[in-house]
Amino acid sequence: MEDSLAIYKGNIVSPLGFIWIVATDTRIKSISFSEERFEETESNEILDSCKNQLIEYFNGNRKAFNLSLEFSGTDFQNKVWEELLNIPFAKTRSYIEIAQKLGDPKVIRAAASANGANPFSIVVPCHRVIGKDGSLTGYASGLWRKKWLLEFESGNKQLDLFE
Repeated sequence: MEDSLAIYKGNIVSPLGFIWIVATDTRIKSISFSEERFEETESNEILDSCKNQLIEYFNGNRKAFNLSLEFSGTDFQNKVWEELLNIPFAKTRSYIEIAQKLGDPKVIRAAASANGANPFSIVVPCHRVIGKDGSLTGYASGLWRKKWLLEFESGNKQLDLFE
């Protein structure tokens, strides 16, 4: 549900490319990676706070976010996204663990699909969800970004990303 007609749009430049942020007067509507910079609108406090927190994250000074997010998925998607918020910085969970946390291991495919539809890259840490065997599987923004984020959070070097 939208709480304002005013929409604010902004970018930050990250080590993984541009990050596009869309906000209202009271909430963040989406955070996504982009291959190009978009034209920004007038900013507001919500958008500026999101930009600052993402910059702090990439500078290694933030492990958790304090943002008001506008969840606008289905009830099931919203439950999955809320569960993702419980994954601590530098930790991972498997898709089956997410499904079990939701109370039904049979919803693993639906949980994976909801994970892939997450509109809040990094802030709702879908990058922290991996295969049961520890493999990097599925990431809407590219597996190379998922790998980079997991290595960044764990403190492992990322030298092979650019080889």
